[in-house]
Amino acid sequence: MTKTAAKRVAAKQSTQRSTRATSRSTATQSNGTDDRGARNRSDESDRPVGHVAFVGSGPGDPGLLTLRAADVLQSADVVITEVPEHTSLLATLLGERMAKVCVVDGGFGEDGHTLTHAARAKLVVKHAKSGLRVVRLLAGDPWLYATGPEEAQACAKAGVSFELIPGVSSVTAVPSYAGVPLTTRGNREVAVVNVSDSKVNWSSYADNRTLVLLSAVDSIAHIAGELVSAGRPAQTPVAITMVGTTTDQSTVVSTLERIAVDARSGTIIAPAIIIIGEVVDLRENLSWFETKPLFGWRVLVPRTKEQAGGLSSRLRGYGAVPEEVPTISVEPPRNPQQMDKAIRGLVEGRYEWVAFTSINAVKAVREKFEEYGLDARAFSGLKVAAVGDKTAEAVAGWGIRPDLVPGGEQSSMGLLADWPPFDDVLDPINRVFLPRADIATETLAAGLVDLGWEVDDVTAYRTVRAAPPPAATREAIKSGRFDAVVFTSSSTVRNLVGIAGKPHSATVIACIGPATARTAEEHGLRVDVMAETPSVEDLAEALADYGSARRLNLIESGEPVAKPSERRQPTRRKAT
Repeated sequence: MTKTAAKRVAAKQSTQRSTRATSRSTATQSNGTDDRGARNRSDESDRPVGHVAFVGSGPGDPGLLTLRAADVLQSADVVITEVPEHTSLLATLLGERMAKVCVVDGGFGEDGHTLTHAARAKLVVKHAKSGLRVVRLLAGDPWLYATGPEEAQACAKAGVSFELIPGVSSVTAVPSYAGVPLTTRGNREVAVVNVSDSKVNWSSYADNRTLVLLSAVDSIAHIAGELVSAGRPAQTPVAITMVGTTTDQSTVVSTLERIAVDARSGTIIAPAIIIIGEVVDLRENLSWFETKPLFGWRVLVPRTKEQAGGLSSRLRGYGAVPEEVPTISVEPPRNPQQMDKAIRGLVEGRYEWVAFTSINAVKAVREKFEEYGLDARAFSGLKVAAVGDKTAEAVAGWGIRPDLVPGGEQSSMGLLADWPPFDDVLDPINRVFLPRADIATETLAAGLVDLGWEVDDVTAYRTVRAAPPPAATREAIKSGRFDAVVFTSSSTVRNLVGIAGKPHSATVIACIGPATARTAEEHGLRVDVMAETPSVEDLAEALADYGSARRLNLIESGEPVAKPSERRQPTRRKAT
């Protein structure tokens, strides 16, 4: 820079500084304030504005969470819980985002003692004033037999804004899950009594109203006696539902006359909702939750983590408690050059067909396309085959419609049965691109060669055996504490047996198709259930049908309805 230019820049900067100083002086004089006042206003505007969302979680079933509640939780920075079960609910809902959320135990303090209502309210206000998005998660409905109103008042007093997202209360949800309607056309009166609040004058409940009792397990014998003395018939039905809306739910049905004896049996424990009234008799026909085909079944789902979600969701819908145990992980091939060469050949028109034998194969090719900046247009002029409906859906998600999906068995053999032989007149190119797993059989490649095709059999991905599950899970598998295992491929059979051992002989074995069933039998497992078509939906439905038939058989034979794990013998499954 020349000296002349440097002088011009210095002069310009001096003028700018002078102009800014004049502007600040003028602004100060016109407003009648000084810089300190401006700074004070700035400090006030920069202060964090507290906000709390009081969210009702429902009484236990995570599915009862409202859509609004789920949205608020998804964007929360801090969640103050109420019961231990809230942690697993958040883990299910938030997934990987759980690591970014500060979860605070609102039930107990740092010293391990139960927090008082006042202490919990202070905790909520303290976190709200941090300026973060705070969710106070409460069981049931925040403002019905809960501490939400007191905590909201504390927020209002501290100048913290708040909102309320109602939840499903146990008062209505638990009777519904027990199959007991609280009102009928003939009886529309309901009284809810929280027995822990104060001494109750039971003579005022001598009419035929339906009673819903909270916190009454320890005093139910006394309450029954008082109601009978007040004029309620001794044969009035009573239903006590414990751990309602969860797969641990159980219901004891009795009468006011017998409930004292039933209470002494030790089978009635808190938490429980007690319903008294003629509506209890409707449970015999309306019980829908505890009669689900897989109610309470502990089902092992040995799959990759990415694939387990859909199957587990289906099983939960049938009342099961799925436990996912990864048995394999999918990794790139050790030598990527083979895939690189195949993708280049695909773009250059080397192939007539591309055959996808799994969702993972579709994913592997798609990732290679993205790496090269390609899209579905590169498939122009190619014919695409998919081994089954699920693989076809994965291909369709890419914007490609498969030309061939087996009409019969959805497997390599089924694909071969429908595959056309090479015709040197109709087929301009005689080569097939077959991306597959490193451990896949060569059945399809060999069959295509027999049909006159040349095959580029390419390892698109590797399946690696996962680490063994925790010792407690391995012991549960071997000792029969799982009610069922659902196998979705031959590799899941081999890998589960390899990392955890054979399931117990009492455990129900369900397989997604014939190939998987054959592998299970080769490992000495008795196959009890097989899906009609190889899909997770049909697999879950087939296991549910098995559970329904089993339950019906037990009832018809006069035996108690017990899960397979409750009827297990001490011996383990032996090879046939």
